[in-house]
Amino acid sequence: MKTRITEMLGIQYPIFLSGMSWISVPEMVAAVSNAGGLGILATGPLDKNAVREAIRQIRKLTDKPFGANSALMFPGAAESARVLLEEQVPVINFALGKGDWLVKEAHKYGGKVIATVVNSRHAKRAEEYGCDAVIATGNEAAAHGEFVTTFCLIPSLVNTLSIPVVAAGGIADGRGLAAALALGAEGVAMGTRFMTTKESPLHQNYKDLSRTKDVTDTLYSKRFDGLYCRVLKTDTAKRVEKKGLDLPAAFVNGQDIAKMLNLPFYKLFIGVTLSGWKNAKQLAYLANASHAFQLATEEGDLKKGVLPVGQCTGLVKDQPTVKELFERMVREAEAVEKRMASVFD
Repeated sequence: MKTRITEMLGIQYPIFLSGMSWISVPEMVAAVSNAGGLGILATGPLDKNAVREAIRQIRKLTDKPFGANSALMFPGAAESARVLLEEQVPVINFALGKGDWLVKEAHKYGGKVIATVVNSRHAKRAEEYGCDAVIATGNEAAAHGEFVTTFCLIPSLVNTLSIPVVAAGGIADGRGLAAALALGAEGVAMGTRFMTTKESPLHQNYKDLSRTKDVTDTLYSKRFDGLYCRVLKTDTAKRVEKKGLDLPAAFVNGQDIAKMLNLPFYKLFIGVTLSGWKNAKQLAYLANASHAFQLATEEGDLKKGVLPVGQCTGLVKDQPTVKELFERMVREAEAVEKRMASVFD
């Protein structure tokens, strides 16, 4: 397959692995890159030393292009992002912050920078300060899509941007890939579909559970991590949504995050407190959500865990290898092409 994205990044297929915490680990990144797509490392749960180690591990597992992401609003994210620059990661994907400095520094060594956006205002700003492409996240997506669906968001951005647009949200097979390309996207990013592959480190409890769900079995709310976030509909997720922010739990979970990121808790606590109530509230939500997401992903805890998934979880009914998934998607996309050719014949 050939699009502006495959040509720009030197990959075989215009398919990205979304950077999902505790799932987009080095082995998963390498599996996607080796299959011909672009694996993207999730750096959110890692301190700067762990980020460096993960990048070097990826390079031992693949000689193909790969990327790494950075959610710039998270504690420690800027330091980790600087490690991506020092290690000259081929593709840097950032979100939830201004990444103009990443663009400037990455371009010095020939790296590419892709911003994740949810609306035209953010997309235009990313293009203005030199991003090479954007990943446009529709409402259907896991975690942080906003209100506009992929079917409308993609063509609206294609109409206004000159840089490539990669579609995310609602895509789980070759039909979705073909549809995104028809809308003007130059590629797709998938998270939910990749979660349930053999190489994925997602706990088997949630791989099995998600395959029983329908496209209606998600919840979309700001009461999970303080941002609009889509998760798998379970009794636990419904209880969390009903309860909202639990400040005592956030204090405890914040200590775990500090340990995870190798940050002194007192410095993290003081910094959060001084940042103002709005920001402190957001970080408290994130502390609790991070704990619940990790319980689901790593431990498979069906009683306390919460799993971010997109609506396309209802389209996922098997557990192929990444390579098998790619081969199937290409066949399905080619079948769509042939069908459409006959329609317009």
